[in-house]
Amino acid sequence: MSRIAVVVKGYPRLSETFIAQEMLGLERRGIAQLIVALRRPYDPFIHEVHRQISADVLYLPEYIKDDPARVARARRWAERQPTFAAARALYEADFAREHNTNRQRRWGQACVLAHELPEDVTWIHTHYLHTPCSVARYAAHLSGRKWSFSAHAKDIWTSPDWDLRTKLDDAAWGVTCTRVNVEHLKTLAADPAKVDLVYHGLDFSPFPQRKAHGQGDGGATGTVRLLSVGRAVEKKGYDDLLAALARLPEGLDWHFEHIGGGEQGSRLKDLADSLGLSGRITWHGAKPREDVIAAAARADLFVLASKVAKSGDRDGLPNVLMEAQAMGLCCLATNVSAIPELVRNGETGVLVPPGDPAALADALAALIRDPARRALLGTAASEDVRTRFSADPGLDLLAQRFAKVL
Repeated sequence: MSRIAVVVKGYPRLSETFIAQEMLGLERRGIAQLIVALRRPYDPFIHEVHRQISADVLYLPEYIKDDPARVARARRWAERQPTFAAARALYEADFAREHNTNRQRRWGQACVLAHELPEDVTWIHTHYLHTPCSVARYAAHLSGRKWSFSAHAKDIWTSPDWDLRTKLDDAAWGVTCTRVNVEHLKTLAADPAKVDLVYHGLDFSPFPQRKAHGQGDGGATGTVRLLSVGRAVEKKGYDDLLAALARLPEGLDWHFEHIGGGEQGSRLKDLADSLGLSGRITWHGAKPREDVIAAAARADLFVLASKVAKSGDRDGLPNVLMEAQAMGLCCLATNVSAIPELVRNGETGVLVPPGDPAALADALAALIRDPARRALLGTAASEDVRTRFSADPGLDLLAQRFAKVL
C-alpha cells in the first residue's frame, strides 16, 4: 500500500497537537503516512496522541553541518536526476530573492528528502507554508511527485507575499484552518479555488464535560482560579495579561496558573515579580495534555490575551481555547485573527481588544465576580464548539483527497 509523506518542522511537538490529531485521524481512515521532520524534538514530554500514531518518522539533518556526508550523498544523487535542472532553477529563483543560509539549508534538506523517500510514497503534504514547505516543494520537484499544504498562522503572516504566491501557484491544492487565512491566501493565489477552509477541530473524546461550575466570586464565596495555556511568546500577550492582573482590585481573591514553555518564560516571571504578582501565580512550564486537562477541570476561567506580534505573527484558531470550551470552561480572549470565528462575544465567551490591559482587567474583574455568568457562558461554549468544531468533517475531506493519490 502506498503512503503520503507529511513534512513538519519538528516532531513530536507539544504545541502542535492539532497536527498530531490530524495524523492519527488520517491513520484511522486508512491513509498511511511517513512523517518527515526537519528537526528532532526538544520538548520534555509528549502527548498521548503521539503514542497512538504508528507512522514511521524520517528525521532530516537540522543543519547541513550535522551530517555533511549524508547531504553530500543526496546532492550527488540529485545531480544525476533528469528533474535536477528544473528543481534547481526553482531553488535559485527563490535564493535570488532570499539570499541567506536558511534558504541554502532548505535545498540541502530537500535533496536528502528526495533521495531517501521510499518508493511507496506517492504524494508530499506539508504543514506550514514557510520553511517546511520550501523543503517539501523542492523535494517534490526533484523526486517527480506532486504536493499539497496545510497552512496555519505564523507561516502565513510572517512570510513575504512573493514567497506565498510562488508556493500557492506551485501546489496542487491546499487547506488552511481559519476563514481569515482563506481570504488572505485567495487574494495571493492565481487560482483561488486551490485554497479551501478546513477547521482542524477537535477529537472531543479526551475532554470531559464539566459537571459542576465553581461558585467562587473572588470574595466571600472563595478564590477564583484562572488558567492560561500557551507558549511564552510575544503573540500570546502574556505581558498584557500580567498588566491586567496587576490592575485588578486589591480585595479580589484570585489565583493564576500558566502552562507552557517558550523563550519569554524568565522575562515574564521577572515582570510578575516587579508587579507584585508572584505570590498569586503558579508557573508550571510545559506539560503533557493530561496535565492540561486536569488544570482546566479545576479552573474557573480560561484567559488568552493573544495579539499580533511585531513580526506579524499571530494565532490562528488556538486549540487551547477549543479544548477549554469543550470542557465547559468560560473563556476570556481577544478579538484578533480567527478567535472571533470560535468565541462569540457575550454568547460563548467574552472578547476584548488585543493589546489593551485595561479592557482585559475590566472583563476579568467582571467575570471573577460573576460565577453564574461564567457557568452560563461555559455551558453554551461547550455545546457550540462540540457542534461546530468536530475534527471529523475536515479529516474526512483530507482522507478523500489523499485516497485519490494512494
